[in-house]
Amino acid sequence: MEKKKIYLSCPTMHGEEQEFVKEAFDTNWVAPLGPNVNAFEKEVAEYVGIAHASALSAGTAAIHLALRILGVGEGDVVFVSSLTFSASCNPIVYEKATPVFIDSEEDTWNMDPKALRRAFEKYPNPKAVIAVHLYGTPAKLDEIMALCEKHNVPLIEDAAESLGSTYKGKHTGTFGKIGIYSFNGNKIITTSGGGMLVSDDEEITRKATFLATQARDAARHYQHSQIGYNYRMSNVTAGIGRGQMLHLEEHKARKKEIYRQYGEAFKDIPEISLNPLNKDGDANCWLTGMVIAKGCKVTPDDVMDALAAENIESRPVWKPMHLQPVFAEYDFITAKDAASGGAGNDTADGVSGNGKEIADSGKAGSVAEDIFNRGLCLPSDIKNTEEDMALIIKTVRRCFGKE
Repeated sequence: MEKKKIYLSCPTMHGEEQEFVKEAFDTNWVAPLGPNVNAFEKEVAEYVGIAHASALSAGTAAIHLALRILGVGEGDVVFVSSLTFSASCNPIVYEKATPVFIDSEEDTWNMDPKALRRAFEKYPNPKAVIAVHLYGTPAKLDEIMALCEKHNVPLIEDAAESLGSTYKGKHTGTFGKIGIYSFNGNKIITTSGGGMLVSDDEEITRKATFLATQARDAARHYQHSQIGYNYRMSNVTAGIGRGQMLHLEEHKARKKEIYRQYGEAFKDIPEISLNPLNKDGDANCWLTGMVIAKGCKVTPDDVMDALAAENIESRPVWKPMHLQPVFAEYDFITAKDAASGGAGNDTADGVSGNGKEIADSGKAGSVAEDIFNRGLCLPSDIKNTEEDMALIIKTVRRCFGKE
């Protein structure tokens, strides 16, 4: 008999989603516009505390439109986190711009402000910065924002994984010029596939919606003065999102409890550390990651293979973008020598340090690569039962000789 499948993170429906979808069918609003789209935009904007939102077909589409709206084009440089999914940086290349990848710091696994400062020294005129809130943990936003403001460069927050997370009481996605969210099937809430672009600048979201609907001019006939896209969210899938929003806080609480359970279960195994949370934030804990201590004979593959043998889904930490073959030609900036060699004082521009030094620079030996080599993501599905969690924990503990 096949063992029960335990998922990494999959959709959780509650019933209200069907009611909103049925309403779309009953009223014949089966199109990329309609009451559900409008209401979903309003509900997300109100939840995160921002003025305006544009519902789109994907988080990737939101990043692409953000870059278009900010005027990113051929030859422009865009700084972006390296430890992320490729959707964070693919749109840079869509616009024939140049991604420059920024290393992670060890406190949150997000963009290292010291490395970002070094990037500004090497490339003083980037067109934008894309900072990712990895696995739902807020980045060091004060320090990143200070650098962006000093250099007058707009920040795009890739909050695809962090809807519901806050930094110093304010929602991720609302700090930068533009924020983006993803509603892919494995996210904390889903519309099956979808995304949202948010901003306090109404002109930005107005232009996003315009570009997302093929950039049709306000003319009686079909007229187009610029290139647009078919990026608008469907009124049907927006209905799913509206039902999901009713349970976002419930989902977040369950994700946080899963993180807590893993921490408690592995506290007697010094070789295991969970992904660190920002002490100034409240993470949604979308996925719980773990890293294995250097020198330990157990590898992430050992743990993932053991879980797979029990029909339990896990996955590696994102492979950093600077290590991806498709991005091999692009630069990668670490924090090495950020405190010397012309990089200035560690506390300049509001950038603080934690006393940890990166041993090596370049594409080998980076913090992002180290996390990738020693890390994996544990099952974080909110439908996991206590029996499911017990089996996951038992299987991981057994890998480290703990019964």
